[in-house]
Amino acid sequence: MSKKVVEVKTLKVGKYVIIGGEASKITSIQTSSPGKHGAAKARVEASGIFDGQKRNFVKPVDSKCDVPMIDKCLGQVLSIMGKNDVQLMDLETYETFDIPIPDELKGKLNEGSEVDYIMAMGKKKLMRIKG
Repeated sequence: MSKKVVEVKTLKVGKYVIIGGEASKITSIQTSSPGKHGAAKARVEASGIFDGQKRNFVKPVDSKCDVPMIDKCLGQVLSIMGKNDVQLMDLETYETFDIPIPDELKGKLNEGSEVDYIMAMGKKKLMRIKG
């Protein structure tokens, strides 16, 4: 699991964070001003990259949190297996693997077409068709 540790105050909307062991994309950040005896707190809301589930946490802005290392890769479709899976070959390592087809790309994939996919925390997700 490749991740790095950053302070909560460095997080931005559109970036990624690990909440509950899942890589998530930040949708909103709200910060409260510090009180008389307390520190400022940040409420971070995010949606899971792989499952789409909404997650959130509240922490002081100077505390630490985990950020996943996300690899963006290029692959080629070798075969379409049924309606839900596709076999991809990474164009750098020539590794082949099966990956589920997201709903927005069903019916649009062809054998031999190039696609972008991401890898994070041992999981892979098909993002878009190149060209």
